[in-house]
Amino acid sequence: MILPGLNMQVRAYAMLGVTMIFWAGNSIVGRAVRGEIPPLTLAFGRWVLALLILAPFALPRLRASAALLRSHWRATLLLGLAGVAAFNGFLYSGLRYTTASNGLLLQGLIPTLVVIVSRIGFGDRVPLRQIWGIALSTLGVIFIVFRGDLSGILQLRLGLGDLLVLCGCCGWAVYTACLRLRPPVDPLAFLFVTFAIGALVMGAGALSEADAIARMRWTADVAAAVAYVAIFPSILAYLLFNAAVAHVGASTAGQTISLMPLFGAILAALILNEPLLGYHLIGMAMILGGVLLSWRAIPSGRTPAIIRADR
Repeated sequence: MILPGLNMQVRAYAMLGVTMIFWAGNSIVGRAVRGEIPPLTLAFGRWVLALLILAPFALPRLRASAALLRSHWRATLLLGLAGVAAFNGFLYSGLRYTTASNGLLLQGLIPTLVVIVSRIGFGDRVPLRQIWGIALSTLGVIFIVFRGDLSGILQLRLGLGDLLVLCGCCGWAVYTACLRLRPPVDPLAFLFVTFAIGALVMGAGALSEADAIARMRWTADVAAAVAYVAIFPSILAYLLFNAAVAHVGASTAGQTISLMPLFGAILAALILNEPLLGYHLIGMAMILGGVLLSWRAIPSGRTPAIIRADR
């Protein structure tokens, strides 16, 4: 059992918080080795190593889950393409052509996109308090991205890279909203199959970086970076996120994406010695306030009806 000793709802929120720390660390690591390994090659190495680590644990369970996975192949393929391949492929590709600030701002739209996909695809209704919470968190993300000067929004220009990042965000929103379609199989078996889908797609993308791969050097830093992104933002984070969505619902879980800029700023200050300034603290307070407001919209101990009906 994950995080024993806590009631299920508190445990789910704790799992989401840990997940966002791992994913924020993913951005820090990716930034630190951006000149040493091509982005799609890093993504391919991430999923291949994750598969190798998972294999001894997942393959025996995969045999027992094979029939259910085959009968739910459409949902499994959708989730693998949207949450593993599309999100990572579009995000890494987009960040080659746009600024980190633009990419961060666009990822701050994910909670809103999750609500929209859930509403259109499944007819979900979101409490007004949760809508206000999402709005407050998004404003906090914008405040951090534009360094406390919201007039910067007027100078924002969207290009090819921004559109690619936005496509990745849409992929993650689809993944989060559609996790209710996940077949009732062992979590490790499901993770292994979706990671395999992502590795196949990223492998095709890595072929386009053949020239850069030929010039790169496999240093200890590169090896450590691949190991980190394979274990923490991949295996552990996806397990925690998927489990949490089953208990608090897609919209609430999706909003925690807003915590990534908060944790990213803290990690950047601790690891990369980047300054933590006043606008960071104000934006962090807004993000936390929005997340707490949204979480309070769900009565304690109640699992969302849309999840209960699908079990």
